[in-house]
Amino acid sequence: MALSDQKLQQLARDALQRASAGDFARAESMFAEVAEARPNSGQALHFLGQARLKLGHFAEAREPLERAAKFLPRDPAAQINFAGCLAALGEHAEALAALDRAARLKPGDAAIAHNRGRALEALGRVEEAERAYDEALASNHRLLPSLTARAGLLAARGDWMGALTDLDMALTSRPGDAALRLQRGELLLRRGDWLRGLADYEARLDIAGEHYRPDVPRWHGEALSGRLLIYPEQADIDSDAALRDILMLARGVDAVVQCPDKIARWLDMPTIRRGEPLDDVAAAAPLRSLPHLLGWTLESLPPPGPLRAKAEAGSPVGWFAASEPPAGIVVERNPDEAARCRLVVGDDTWPTHLAARLGVPAVMMLAPSADWLWGPRAGTSPWYSTLEVLQHGDSEGLAARLAGC
Repeated sequence: MALSDQKLQQLARDALQRASAGDFARAESMFAEVAEARPNSGQALHFLGQARLKLGHFAEAREPLERAAKFLPRDPAAQINFAGCLAALGEHAEALAALDRAARLKPGDAAIAHNRGRALEALGRVEEAERAYDEALASNHRLLPSLTARAGLLAARGDWMGALTDLDMALTSRPGDAALRLQRGELLLRRGDWLRGLADYEARLDIAGEHYRPDVPRWHGEALSGRLLIYPEQADIDSDAALRDILMLARGVDAVVQCPDKIARWLDMPTIRRGEPLDDVAAAAPLRSLPHLLGWTLESLPPPGPLRAKAEAGSPVGWFAASEPPAGIVVERNPDEAARCRLVVGDDTWPTHLAARLGVPAVMMLAPSADWLWGPRAGTSPWYSTLEVLQHGDSEGLAARLAGC
């Protein structure tokens, strides 16, 4: 039986109350009933789409929001919510078109300008995205999403000072925001500013769910009555990133290292497996916190600890790079044989670190997005005395190094 106008109005009011109370599931079913009875009601369709957005049902929200945007052509909110749904579905060009309509209806709106920036950035139109963030910040100079987004774009094109200015402005509003501090810390570290960047980088440990942490107190550099544990913070301890961090950073402190068998058999220092009891461990520190806790700089790194194996004179060239070696070179690809190579060439992966820590002459090809730990310099690395760092794509430098080995 068809519902009367009075009953539909009451149903809509009840659905709004449900939505205001956070019961979007019940509100969605009630709005769906109203929209079915009044399929040309832009407001009913808009409310239905919004409820589905709140539930995360983006595919189901698309159709009512698209219809609402057509029935309510002069309502900026209808265009904005349709754009948000499209963005969540990855339809960024269509989202941008909806936001352009909203901008014409509500010129100078900071949120619309920001969302246009996000859509443009997703489409790879970074210069236009930056201008959109500029427009958003001209309307609201403390708009945090635009400050952080623009900071990322400025850093990507090398405008470090502009990026830092945006992040500093964002942090004046939210000084305790761990994500903002981490973003600033990583930016400073990529510039080689360890003095200021390392403290901010510690904010990563305050972001829930991001890092593995053993169930023992965090070490802050104080004297301990028990053992200190140092560990890779990656959830997957067998990942290349974790293995690389163990080899690179387990140095300069008397501690037991948490690591898998793959690395433990090489290290000439106390080790423990993840999951083993930590009864005699007094405190723990992630490996990536050691530079901050121990006051390291690239000019004052402690030497790497000893390994059980020693470098041996050999003939093959160890090859641990994604690129293929030049023709005519006999290569070794087994990390277990790194000690027997006369030269090792690799990317920033654990076999290259193993060779360098063994004292084997090594060449590392660093990508432009290399880890901040390497600093801004090429040439002989302060991390390993036998390692030479080349920028990825430096074919002439690599050829010269291979010719001289």
